[in-house]
Amino acid sequence: MSEQAVRSALSPQELDEFTSKLVIALKTVFDPEIPVDIYELGLIYKVDVADNKDVTVDMTLTAPNCPVAGEMPVNVKTALEKVDGIGQVTVTMTFDPPWTPARMSEEAKLELNMY
Repeated sequence: MSEQAVRSALSPQELDEFTSKLVIALKTVFDPEIPVDIYELGLIYKVDVADNKDVTVDMTLTAPNCPVAGEMPVNVKTALEKVDGIGQVTVTMTFDPPWTPARMSEEAKLELNMY
């Protein structure tokens, strides 16, 4: 396989810029019971970006029996679909590993007075 064939269609700079836009979009989605966005809460486990800018997100909830379990993946998908140039968006819910407050950012812990 040639070097050209294995190189990504996105340059590192393009990928960084696109990823920043994805994070901004993810930060617009909030857990309705907690005044912190899902990104800072650590509910986003993985974001994969394909060369054609299709995006796959693995996420969780603070608890499996969360009342918004059905809505949250739709809210994430809707927020991401607003990013210019994005391809197909797939959001997968997982509870393995289970979420814990240790996944929260310092910003989220400050917001929730968890120090």
